[in-house]
Amino acid sequence: MTERQVLLPSAAHPITITPTGRRVTVTIGGAIVAQTDGALTLQESTYPAVQYIPRADVVFETLTRSANITYCPYKGEANYYDVGGVADVIWTYEDPYPAVAEIAGHLAFYPEKAQIVLA
Repeated sequence: MTERQVLLPSAAHPITITPTGRRVTVTIGGAIVAQTDGALTLQESTYPAVQYIPRADVVFETLTRSANITYCPYKGEANYYDVGGVADVIWTYEDPYPAVAEIAGHLAFYPEKAQIVLA
């Protein structure tokens, strides 16, 4: 097995994780699949900010584990979930690298596949 490259956040590729401080509601196909006051906002480099929702605040019965797995040299291996016929709408880093350890136990939703509202 080849070694995977592991990169640390830096001035050239910053990653910050902060409490969102607002209620986050996620709906898919009109059904609420997550609602929390405990979301984290991950801002990576110039990418759009991502809301990471605590696992306990996600309606897990609506999720089906996907076979898809991807790798990020900054965060680690990501696993995916489908929701109601929408493939790979959620990703999670179950064992993230130490630099982003706060996102362990959290799930993120693709904004083009789910409606994410901050109130």
